[in-house]
Amino acid sequence: MCGRFTLSTPPDQIAKLFDAPEVPSMEARYNIAPTQDVPVCRRPNPDAPRQIDLLRWGLVPFWADDLKIGNRMINARSETASSKPAYRAAFKKRRCLIPATGFFEWKKEGGGKQPYLFRREDGAPFAFAGLWEHWSDDETGEVAETFTILTCAANELVAPVHKRMPVVLRPDDFEFWLDPTNVDVSALDELVGPWAPEGFEAYRVSRDVNSPRNDNPSLVEPLQ
Repeated sequence: MCGRFTLSTPPDQIAKLFDAPEVPSMEARYNIAPTQDVPVCRRPNPDAPRQIDLLRWGLVPFWADDLKIGNRMINARSETASSKPAYRAAFKKRRCLIPATGFFEWKKEGGGKQPYLFRREDGAPFAFAGLWEHWSDDETGEVAETFTILTCAANELVAPVHKRMPVVLRPDDFEFWLDPTNVDVSALDELVGPWAPEGFEAYRVSRDVNSPRNDNPSLVEPLQ
């Protein structure tokens, strides 16, 4: 799964990664947690350019009765997302990209769980494959736009730590993934498998990352 990640890249670099006109103002984040607002790249309208908006992490299906359902839908298995009732509509029409500079996974070590950070060796940003939804409550008028991160089987870099990992897409596949008119589910399914680990690294970090209250640069420093 992917339960925490980082995004410390300046907004102009995120805009460049996605070829988007502008990015919402956001400070560097070193411990992004579920239910928080995160920049997400999407194309809600096929005739419009890519746009980056702040969406809540934890997908809430449009038919859900309660916003809280999103708290347990932060990840969707890529192998079944195109067919699961909670995700299949979004998989067909509402796909998105989530910028990141790293993500955390935990491994059982010494009677506890040791967090590891996975990131690109050059520190550059990359993108998770995701799905988004628009939700509203007819009684209260409350509206929310939410997203989930797709996960897949771990590659050889992540597998020693965790059996699952977030789906990372190559920039060459961004347009194919974001195009809301693309309904070729079989071709989309082919994109969301394990990614090649070349250019990525992993190392142990402080257990301070376990608390979402902690959010500072020391969380991404290698553990001495």
